[in-house]
Order: sequence, then structure tokens, then C-alpha cells
Amino acid sequence: MAYLKPDKPEKVYVPALRAAKERGEKLVCLTAYDYPTARIVDEAGVDMILVGDSMGNVIHGYGNTIPVSLEEILSATKAVKRGSSRALIIADMPYGSYHTGDNRAVRNALKLMKYGGAEAIKLEGGRNRVDLVRRLVNEEIPVMAHIGLTPQSVHKLGGYRVQGKTTEAAKILIEDAKRLEDAGAFAVVLELVPREIAEIVTNELTISTIGIGAGSACDAQVLVLHDLIGFTFGRQPRFVRQYANVSGVITEAITKWMDDVRTGEYPAEAESYALPEDVDLEKAKSVLEPF
Repeated sequence: MAYLKPDKPEKVYVPALRAAKERGEKLVCLTAYDYPTARIVDEAGVDMILVGDSMGNVIHGYGNTIPVSLEEILSATKAVKRGSSRALIIADMPYGSYHTGDNRAVRNALKLMKYGGAEAIKLEGGRNRVDLVRRLVNEEIPVMAHIGLTPQSVHKLGGYRVQGKTTEAAKILIEDAKRLEDAGAFAVVLELVPREIAEIVTNELTISTIGIGAGSACDAQVLVLHDLIGFTFGRQPRFVRQYANVSGVITEAITKWMDDVRTGEYPAEAESYALPEDVDLEKAKSVLEPF
């Protein structure tokens, strides 16, 4: 099934992930939160676009993902949908949108799909989300699960730390992954998990594992685009490899433009508009005479 290759840009759907895992083909997922970014990411050949609640950090400047609202995710998903034609679009369920009862969670997920254009949703949690995952899947809503470090639980976890570092914690992670697969999740994100545990989970599951800070054995890798291209501030996690410095490029462009404005070099004649030759400029200026 060559449709996962950029030169064969057929649409990626949920079943393509399992097919790729069976072939041993690695997939890639990046975040996007707006139309132009989605177009760039999609046209580059990324297989999945996550409209992540990481927008709280990199777009809105929040200290964590908790303040992100369903409306913010919905608006971003609409924009990403307009900018994407190939990648599978997955919308994050933000904090509070699936914590107050399964019926409300289903309604919120349906909203992201029906009005936002999402083709799947992602939610955080292990065994405590199994029943909800099963309910969502029964309602024809594809679910990507998320275990390990779950950023929406940052206060409970006491910070952003590697998970599964003890025998018991590793056992719980492996069990949770199996339970989520049994509940019908089509993939599971493993975040900040020791690579050895991620490899066990990947080998044990028939569904895809999506790694972020979980080693190279996972079936796919996901990163926040802004981290990848150097469009963030402050210290980056250990697992981030920066492939560009977009912040530096933007700063340099702005600086050059400001210099050109201040020296009168911008705008030049070619960047301005002239009157047609038949316009009588003196006559037009005559309206100023009474003043």
C-alpha cells in the first residue's frame, strides 16, 4: 500500500496505520494549529497531523496545556482541515472535555469531528479511560490513546518526568496499553517512557505506538512542530532535535525590514503604486486651496 509515501499522496485513513505496522514502515506525525502550517506539513508528506493541546504552550503562551478550551481546539481543527488534504487529522480532547461523564465526552468528540473536520480524537489516560474509549469507539469515533507522561495530569504527577521507571510502574504502563488496545483504540501515544518499555509495548500490541521521548522502537514518532523548527522559547526537552531556527530567521527578516524603513529604502518605487498618466494631479490638489 504505497499511499503512505509523499510521491503517492492518497489520503491517509485510520486503517493505514495498522497496515504500515505490519509492513514495518515508520510513520510520522506533527502538530499544526492553523491553515498555513497545516498546508506546509501536509504537503511535506507527514502522515498524521495532531491538533494538539500543546497549542497552550506554543501558541497561547500558557504555562501548561490545562487552560486550553474545546473551542480553541475546534477553531484550530477547522483551519487545519482546510489546509490538509492527505494527512490523518487527529484532534486533542482538552482538559475538562471528557472528565465529566461519557455522554458529554461523546458530544464533545462528535463536535470536533462533525464541525471541526477531525478524523480521529486523542485523549489522555490509561485504565481509567478504558470504558470511555470503548464507548467512543462504539459511537464510530476513532480514538488515539495517550499514556506515560500525560501533560494534563502535570499537577498530579508533580512535573514533566519520565514515567515507568520502576518495575511496578512499567507493569502498569504495559497493562494500560493492552487494555486500551482491547477497548478499541487504533493507536497509543507513549510519552516520556523508557525505550525498553516502549519497545515491549510496541512488540506486544497490534495497534500502532506513537513515540515522543520513548525511543526509536515505536511504530511512529510525533513532535510539536514548533520544537522541531526552533520556534519556541526556553529549554527544550531532551528528546527534541531542532532541525531549523525559524525564530532566528524571523528576527533577521524583521530587523532588515526595520533598517530599510528607517533609511528610506523601503518601500522602493517598484513596491509602490503610481497614478495613471491621465490623472490631473494639480486639479486633485486644488481641493486643498480653501484650507
